[in-house]
Amino acid sequence: MTVLAVLFAVLGAVSNAVGTAFQRKAAADVPRGGGVRLLLALVRRPAWAIGIAGVCCAALFQALALINGPMALVQPLFILELPFALLIGTRLLHRRLNPDGWRAVAGMVGGLALLLVAAAPAGDEEQASMLRWIPVLAVTLGAITAAVLLARSSASALFRAAALATGAAIGNALTAALLKSATGRLADDGLTAFLTAWQTYGFAITGVGALLLLENALQAGPLVASQPALTIGDAAVSLLLGVALFDETVRTGWWLLPEAIGAGLILWGVLRLTRVVPRLADVVH
Repeated sequence: MTVLAVLFAVLGAVSNAVGTAFQRKAAADVPRGGGVRLLLALVRRPAWAIGIAGVCCAALFQALALINGPMALVQPLFILELPFALLIGTRLLHRRLNPDGWRAVAGMVGGLALLLVAAAPAGDEEQASMLRWIPVLAVTLGAITAAVLLARSSASALFRAAALATGAAIGNALTAALLKSATGRLADDGLTAFLTAWQTYGFAITGVGALLLLENALQAGPLVASQPALTIGDAAVSLLLGVALFDETVRTGWWLLPEAIGAGLILWGVLRLTRVVPRLADVVH
């Protein structure tokens, strides 16, 4: 089951990367504008259709990964979307990744591998009682609200972007938790249980909200402020939610040292990618 979870999570990261890269490619090939005209222009582009298909496949692969493995394993693997999107995007937009960029990619991948091997996430629960859901919802939704309020009260573009990205990361993690529970209902009890589960509508609402926060974070300030908070935040909050809701476990004790080193390598790689790659925002988002 763990192997399937890893496989589907990596496929989800690749699909997300394909989706974002091809949608950016399609947008780069149409005249600037907005509204219905932009949508009609994009629909006629094969690259846009490929991008939408990638996003849809990513959602399916994420659901399959969460059915087969713990959140603490699945969600951190979606960090790979960033280097995958970069590698695909640079080819599509006829750019080359410089040596610093390759070192950053290697740092991210190596750090993620070290983190997951050291942590060894485990757990097979798919449902949580309302006694667990209520405090989790209160804390996560409260934190998202606080992030939005802090962003609105600050004059710093860097701080606004980081705050909104943090809110988006928490929203993504909460969406994954709700998706895991909803798809567990589908797998165990069928379509009727899935359609009548509150988690099904919960992940749809939180998913849209997280996407809106992400778009606002990207508009609020530079990618160097938003991407680290989004990448590290999603993985960290997902790990906490997996433990709090589904009794997932990770290794502690001296294992915390390699876990911290792995997390540090991921953060270093993200920061380097946002600085050394020209117009990275156009490639990834």
